[in-house]
Amino acid sequence: MPKKTENKNILCIGAGYVGGPTMAMIAKKCPDRKVTVVDINADRIKAWQSDKLPIYEPGLAEVVSETLNRNLFFSTDIDKAIEEADIIFVAVNTPTKTFGEGAGRAADLQYWEKTARQIKRCAKSDKIVVEKSTLPVRTAAAMRRVLSEGANGVNFEVLSNPEFLAEGTAIRDLEMPDRVLVGSAETPSGLAAREAVVDVYASWIPRERILTTNVWSSELSKIAANAFLAQRISSINALSELCEKTGANVSEVARAVGADSRIGPRFLKAGVGFGGSCFKKDILNLVYMCESEGLTEAADYWRSVVDMNEHQKNRFVKTMLRAMFNTVAGKRIALLGFAFKADTSDTRESPAISVAKLLVEEHAQVVVSDPHAIENAKRDLAGLEEFVTYERDPYKAVEGADAVAVLTDWSEYKNIDWQKVYDLMRKPAFVFDGRNFLGHAKLYSMGFHVYAIGIEPKSHFY
Repeated sequence: MPKKTENKNILCIGAGYVGGPTMAMIAKKCPDRKVTVVDINADRIKAWQSDKLPIYEPGLAEVVSETLNRNLFFSTDIDKAIEEADIIFVAVNTPTKTFGEGAGRAADLQYWEKTARQIKRCAKSDKIVVEKSTLPVRTAAAMRRVLSEGANGVNFEVLSNPEFLAEGTAIRDLEMPDRVLVGSAETPSGLAAREAVVDVYASWIPRERILTTNVWSSELSKIAANAFLAQRISSINALSELCEKTGANVSEVARAVGADSRIGPRFLKAGVGFGGSCFKKDILNLVYMCESEGLTEAADYWRSVVDMNEHQKNRFVKTMLRAMFNTVAGKRIALLGFAFKADTSDTRESPAISVAKLLVEEHAQVVVSDPHAIENAKRDLAGLEEFVTYERDPYKAVEGADAVAVLTDWSEYKNIDWQKVYDLMRKPAFVFDGRNFLGHAKLYSMGFHVYAIGIEPKSHFY
């Protein structure tokens, strides 16, 4: 392997939500290293080189501005970058398969394999190849086989270094992570490669927060972490339905449960459901791995986490229908928020997509508003222009609306002038709080009929 002092050039293949921010932080914290990010999407690369980055993330623009063209570079010349790199992070997409064996559950590894073959073709010196994408267990072994056979004397060490970023707080998570995980083969060359990657992070992260494992444990840990977090959300959402039937308040239940130090309060907030690029994809991948090993009960358990999430989105719309006299046909419904969470423009698997489509099936006139995700929303709802319009200004979105559904917990929606919103709407005026973060009593006093998750409705009808 390259000597420690030679591990200067770092490359990331894939300029998405993982590669771009992670490499920008490495460039900031390791100014003596050249950090390059490459992608086949020329428009995306141009966006990273501009004042309008391809993703919205608080604090990201400042980090990129500080490092761009100093020691952080973006390029579409993948072959050259591979040849010059010492450490190569692979952060290409691994979506859920939509065809063939494992469709709807297994990870689609075609882009990962193409990248591995490109690395082998272009590499003229030894490389440390680091899996940054979320991958099934033992993918590193497959990558090593692809890289090693016919490698013409070039040695490759394949490591796993999964990301644990939360969108909206990614820069903070990169700067002060709970942990960094690096897995490698437990051979002399594997351990040397592991130390080279650990040295990168040790430039700013305390060594006790850098965990090292074998490569298989590292690969599974990322999927397991996302599955555990999603399971907590589905668990509290399952209780929310019971709360509505019994008069319990799910927020109070969550507070009481979360006060137990063995459980803790995080990811116990009821809502319309989880979204994002990871949770559903990773759980379905876990389901497929369990099924492949004949672990039927384990597969069924993890599948139920996703099933509960889908049920919660459907239940939210059914609540809207029942409250609004069993019809929303022709009614104007404003969706405040389309990103899957606040402080990101990411709409992948956002509950708002399902809610919008279900309302369109009921012939509602849907108006989408979001401070940063409008363009992504237009892509997600392409073909529904007859029923869906877009207004960045929330006051324009609610004008003449019969109902408002809050689907993203942007702070500006909590602090909006709700009296003005009420005055702009048709009466009776409904608010459906899909994130349980509004002041329901105050809204009720204004005249709204208020429906939240896991809390008895505040309606003037009864």
